[in-house]
Amino acid sequence: MYIAMNRFLVNEGREDGFEETWEKRERHLDEVEGFVDFKLLRGDTADGKTAYVSHSSWASKAAFVDWTQGEAFRKAHSDARSPKGTLAGPPQFDGYEVILEA
Repeated sequence: MYIAMNRFLVNEGREDGFEETWEKRERHLDEVEGFVDFKLLRGDTADGKTAYVSHSSWASKAAFVDWTQGEAFRKAHSDARSPKGTLAGPPQFDGYEVILEA
């Protein structure tokens, strides 16, 4: 299994717009072989920024890479823009191979 996460810092007061963007967007993940699940996580607010993580699970790293290079990825990201001033910077990607699961 492979876990793909993007970390976002959202300027305080812009959380509702950020969450609405995610709620309304078409993800197209159900079209992708190897997709397991998706979660959007909201963390704490500190120094005027709220932390978020998009968390997706995949059958393998290859399945994730195939998705990033396919049509479903392009469609899912074509309407993914948050309103200007929402993000405190670009998202930060982290990818992990699952080596132990309980």
